[in-house]
Amino acid sequence: MRQVNLALLGAGTVGGGVIQALHRHGPRLAARLGVRFHVAHVAVRDATRARDFALPPGAVVTTDWRAAALAPEVDLVVELMGGTTTAREAAAAVLAAGRPLVTANKALLSAHGAALFALAARHGANLYYEASVAGGIPIIKVLRESLVGNRVTRLFGILNGTCNYILTRMAREGADLAAVLADAQRLGYAEADPTLDLGGFDAQHKAGILASLAHGFWVDAADIHVEGITGITPPDMKFAAQLGYAIKLLGVVKTLEGASARGRMRKAVNGGRITVSVQPTLIPAGHVLASVNDVYNAVFVRGDIVGDTLYYGRGAGRDATASAVLSDLADAALDLKCGVRNRLPAFVAHDRDGAVAPIAEVRSSFYLRLDVVDRPGVLARIAAILARSRIGISSVFQPEGHEGAHVPLILMLHDAPRAAMLRALAQIRRLPSVGGQPALFPVETFG
Repeated sequence: MRQVNLALLGAGTVGGGVIQALHRHGPRLAARLGVRFHVAHVAVRDATRARDFALPPGAVVTTDWRAAALAPEVDLVVELMGGTTTAREAAAAVLAAGRPLVTANKALLSAHGAALFALAARHGANLYYEASVAGGIPIIKVLRESLVGNRVTRLFGILNGTCNYILTRMAREGADLAAVLADAQRLGYAEADPTLDLGGFDAQHKAGILASLAHGFWVDAADIHVEGITGITPPDMKFAAQLGYAIKLLGVVKTLEGASARGRMRKAVNGGRITVSVQPTLIPAGHVLASVNDVYNAVFVRGDIVGDTLYYGRGAGRDATASAVLSDLADAALDLKCGVRNRLPAFVAHDRDGAVAPIAEVRSSFYLRLDVVDRPGVLARIAAILARSRIGISSVFQPEGHEGAHVPLILMLHDAPRAAMLRALAQIRRLPSVGGQPALFPVETFG
């Protein structure tokens, strides 16, 4: 039986999960693959630090990642360090040496994926990255392999477990975001500095990787519109539910048909236009994504042949991510066993050029909450501004039981370009009868 020697760069939470999983299931993997894994080297920041797992017996433990990754007997390198500085240097060195690399590092791929995939292609190496998106959900393999015969027209993802946990608690309990965040940090669901999660940037990294894979050209993170969840209030969660919706932080990748490109968008040569965004979105309560709660993730994919498909599971955590890393290890080991350098290209449609449309051009329905003076004529003035911007009102909802200088007014608005909606909202906010901070969220109907 062939032995594949591994170098693990990083033995933190995820690295520990991989080591434990290999220890528990090494014989099963060997029986299934005809390949035996041996952890030959482990690179760590601090070799003396106490860990809640045992390092592999016989492995060379070092603080020098180069010595581990480039040791002559190493066949396959697993990067689990995190970050985008040393991890980038390590990834580049491994790929330049022509060695296969497995990574769970979404931030690294988001920032430097195009360069790393190009480097892998130049040196005949392969880069495996199933664990970089949605933890244990095998969405990368689905897009690269299972749906390879489809044109992906829609992709929607609940991609951040921390935000989904917070929004679930807010919806169930009417709790304030700050209070739920404190609980999430105590339970280990949120980092001490939650900016990456709450600001939507973690989901942005993942949405960009999925968009690049599904549409065959690298999507720059700067072209992805991002809004986090810090502007969502308990009343918004309540009002959305009364209107038959749930609010989720939703990553959206859609193909756009027919309209011309403007602004910062790259020129489309052979490909089409897509929109990529991450923002709080109203989802019909009856849709399957509305029932994805707590720390779970889900990705909803529509292919032109297969139709609608859903992938659901834990999007983070030691075991879920380790499961995805093992999947990549299996693929890489089989490629080595069969003498295949690059069985699949980095992208499903790697020969296609495409473009990301500016979010200002993208049309959607909207939920708009305003705080207004409760007197006759206010709604008429707001409606007149919307009408001049060619934005139609589908329904108006003014909840009862609110008193004070201003009361909430909720408008559900028909499809309109985001730029037109923002211009109209700027005019509405200048009305003397409108105060406070409005809330504007897109509404997704999955049509």
